[in-house]
Amino acid sequence: MSSKPAGPLRRGWTTGACATAATKAAYAALLTGEFPDPVEIMLPKGERPAFALARTDLHPDRAVAAIVKDAGDDPDVTHGALIESTVRRGRAGAGILFRAGEGVGTVTKPGLPLPVGEPAINPTPRRMMSDVIRELAALHGAAEDVEITIAVAGGTEMAKHTWNAKLGILGGLSILGTTGVVHPYSCSAWIASIHRGIDVARANHLEHVAACTGSTSEAGVRQLYELPDIALIDMGDFAGGTLKYLRRHPVPRLTIAGGFAKISKLAAGFTDLHSGRSQLDNTILAAELAGLGAPAAVVEAARHANTANETLEAARGAGLPLADRIAQRARDAARALVDDRVAVEVAIFDRQGTLVGRAPFTDLSA
Repeated sequence: MSSKPAGPLRRGWTTGACATAATKAAYAALLTGEFPDPVEIMLPKGERPAFALARTDLHPDRAVAAIVKDAGDDPDVTHGALIESTVRRGRAGAGILFRAGEGVGTVTKPGLPLPVGEPAINPTPRRMMSDVIRELAALHGAAEDVEITIAVAGGTEMAKHTWNAKLGILGGLSILGTTGVVHPYSCSAWIASIHRGIDVARANHLEHVAACTGSTSEAGVRQLYELPDIALIDMGDFAGGTLKYLRRHPVPRLTIAGGFAKISKLAAGFTDLHSGRSQLDNTILAAELAGLGAPAAVVEAARHANTANETLEAARGAGLPLADRIAQRARDAARALVDDRVAVEVAIFDRQGTLVGRAPFTDLSA
């Protein structure tokens, strides 16, 4: 029997949102002597949730605030975890510094959006925490020189149930989140929403839709085409569910947009692009590099790369169109799934939203 709750699934908050709220409460207490409870923050899309504090501790040079993460109905490994932020006064001119506390990992290998040696606190949570520090500093006429240490109670054990160690993030979890919101993981619910999106596009007689793996690729597509919002399908990891539905309910043109790692999985024949359910074999990218005439050292490095993006950067550095080749392979795989009833192109974007690879539309008879 399924353990999923009946009725609409309740969404929750990311570790990054919880860390931001705890940071705001701690710095406010350091400046005023009082912890705001609940503490409200603004998320990247303008939402303003409030968080209750689970723990507070105030000292002359530092303040500590902690929040229990509520992941909603998502089976998130960090649901119920205590996310703690310690904010210390920093050295004048040092700016905002981040530290990994207990249960938060450290980056030890290249290929991630953070340099080696940095705490595994992703760029969006860093930006959110920096924003609340600057907001409070401006409000109280204080310096922005602070040190923020994020900890997750039990995070080291929780990280064993993630891909962190394989990615070279050691010692604990990553502090994640691009929107601050956890949407409950449900294959059937997500795929149903994809189907409904395609239905709406067809009902409005759209000639072109874009299936995007995330917000960065969606923003990239907006730079390529002036598509209406209803033409942008939040495909996520469900390439198979999207393409098989389009085979039965076609539209004239489809752009598939995503990051290099996920599109590489599609090129390799995977239709579920989630990191927990499909893994790309490094030998595939190494073989593609060899086919492009890459030096032996570049091919060998690809066989042992930590991430697909590490291989992509090496290829770009060598002037090799690896992303274009992968886009072509992915387009071929997608066309096979839609049974040539839809014209397909594939666009690959890097983490900054820059187009790095593309396989353009071809005639359906080609």
